[in-house]
Amino acid sequence: MTDYQRLAKEGLWSNNMVFAQLLALCPVMAVTSTATNGLGMGLATLFVLVGANLIISSIRHFISQAVRIPVYIVIIATLVTLTDMLINAFAYELYKVLGLFIALIVVNCAILGRAEAFASRNTVWDSFVDSVLMGIGLTWALVVIGGFREILGSGTLFANADLLLGDAFGFLEVTLIPDYRGFLILILPPGGFIAVGFLLVAKRWIDRRLSKDNKLPQESAGCTVEGHG
Repeated sequence: MTDYQRLAKEGLWSNNMVFAQLLALCPVMAVTSTATNGLGMGLATLFVLVGANLIISSIRHFISQAVRIPVYIVIIATLVTLTDMLINAFAYELYKVLGLFIALIVVNCAILGRAEAFASRNTVWDSFVDSVLMGIGLTWALVVIGGFREILGSGTLFANADLLLGDAFGFLEVTLIPDYRGFLILILPPGGFIAVGFLLVAKRWIDRRLSKDNKLPQESAGCTVEGHG
């Protein structure tokens, strides 16, 4: 039986595509100058990841092991092309911002990796759950990185959300620091390295604190048992 709690923990935190596997760093560095861009790229990748996992899991028994990787790549490339056309048609301003990086989802190792490691070996439902959780994990990572860079770089959060994502996302736009000049370097590509570095340190620190907190109850229980003995 599939452990959905484990899948959630891995997808959202412990095996996060960006902060644990260090994958998809090309769009991380290039398009996360704002939280809006990060959200747009994350949702596009989520769509491709879910679609690829569902299709590959559905036909896994009919794919020869000798040609499975080329088949996976063709499926992923088809979904990326469809995603590219949909964004171009319905969110053109976002399409202009993300540009070439939508097409580069094809070479995202994380998507091919989940297809090979999970979708090709599990049921359609389990593959769907895994892809959604992994996609959400990637999306929140891109949003956090974009938000970090945008707040320190320009003092705003989700700038131009209504223009890039549609009027329904306009409520996300916030000006946190009025008349803030900011740090230009954080908005530029080098700022991606700076943001990822600080956030990786923060994640490692949180993991270490959680590990210590989990050990304390176990050590206390061990002392209690020895005392009774």
